[in-house]
Amino acid sequence: MNPVFCAIDTPDLERASALVDSLQGKVGGIKLGLEFFLAHGAAGYRPIAAKGLPIFLDAKLHDIPNTVAGAISSLLPLRPAFITLYASGGAAMMRAAAEAAAKAGADRPKLLAVTVLTSLDSGDLEATGQDTDTKRQVVRLAKLAKESGIDGCVCSPEEISVLRDALGKDLVLMVPGIRPAWAASNDQKRTLTPRQAMDAGATHLVIGRPITKAQNPAEAAGRIAEELGLHE
Repeated sequence: MNPVFCAIDTPDLERASALVDSLQGKVGGIKLGLEFFLAHGAAGYRPIAAKGLPIFLDAKLHDIPNTVAGAISSLLPLRPAFITLYASGGAAMMRAAAEAAAKAGADRPKLLAVTVLTSLDSGDLEATGQDTDTKRQVVRLAKLAKESGIDGCVCSPEEISVLRDALGKDLVLMVPGIRPAWAASNDQKRTLTPRQAMDAGATHLVIGRPITKAQNPAEAAGRIAEELGLHE
């Protein structure tokens, strides 16, 4: 199974649709984030989902428990494979989200807690009054998420092995900040290559610009699959 979810972070529906068409058979799923979903909502989401690839809806929900539970319920008819919410929203919020997702039964989406964004480092955490040790903060939030009934976490590549050691093998780890050796790091401060991340224990990889900004996205995705030892 291909673990790569390609991040389609564009508000351009036509471009997003064309990218998804070109990536059929090259990636394991599609990540739709705030840029796309806020521009097009459910009406834009549905034709992308209809193309058949699993969807990781990076909604990054963060509000009072009742509001987040309601948001999850509103998203259930779209049948995404994954939905994100912030672990910093607290245990009550995450429990409410898990209870709302469970109403979909066997078809429920898996919920992923965002711990510390990959664009942040210890200096950034200190500036916001949080624990200045990035890995310690990630583990704290991930433990809280697991105890609250959340299926997994979004984490930096650098925290994969730390979370596996602290929380075991069953936690889903969706890992952005993945950069093939031939790609630019851009604004990600904590990165690994796809092979390094999978060897460390990642479950899924989120890769955006190395694919979507390539002259030939399908070729770039195929190159990553080859690096991972996958075959079409």
